[in-house]
Amino acid sequence: MGNVDDGTDEGVTGDEAEVAAGELVDMENDPLAALGGAGGLDLGAMMQMAQDMTSRMGEAQSELADARVEGSAGGGLVKVTLNGHLHMVALSIDPTAFDPDDPSMLEDLVLAAWKDAHDGVARIQAEADPLGALGGGLGGLGGGLGGLGGLLGGG
Repeated sequence: MGNVDDGTDEGVTGDEAEVAAGELVDMENDPLAALGGAGGLDLGAMMQMAQDMTSRMGEAQSELADARVEGSAGGGLVKVTLNGHLHMVALSIDPTAFDPDDPSMLEDLVLAAWKDAHDGVARIQAEADPLGALGGGLGGLGGGLGGLGGLLGGG
């Protein structure tokens, strides 16, 4: 089951911590293990985890701001380019896409191209999400962060 605590620190590395029952916890494979060390919460480890997460979120936001995703519709007649925050940075419309007697066709093409680009941004957001592995994720949904996911382009 676990190692018996013999009172020595032998065999315990920086990535492991002993819990009250004497079992070793692998901090690298289970980052939440630091929260239940001997005697309760390890506030130092919690603060380090929060600082690491803040750093990773900042990096993810920077990557998203620099990202460019192009969506197209009508076989490339209409192209929309969005950044990782869902801001439109370019729009290209082939003149043959516009029929003055039917502007709704062009409207539909622009909307379809935007949706295509949006789907690409959603994939990038999911890949860049530092919380994705925890299941809460930002992914444009805000996760359990009170809407903080909106900083990454979510609704």
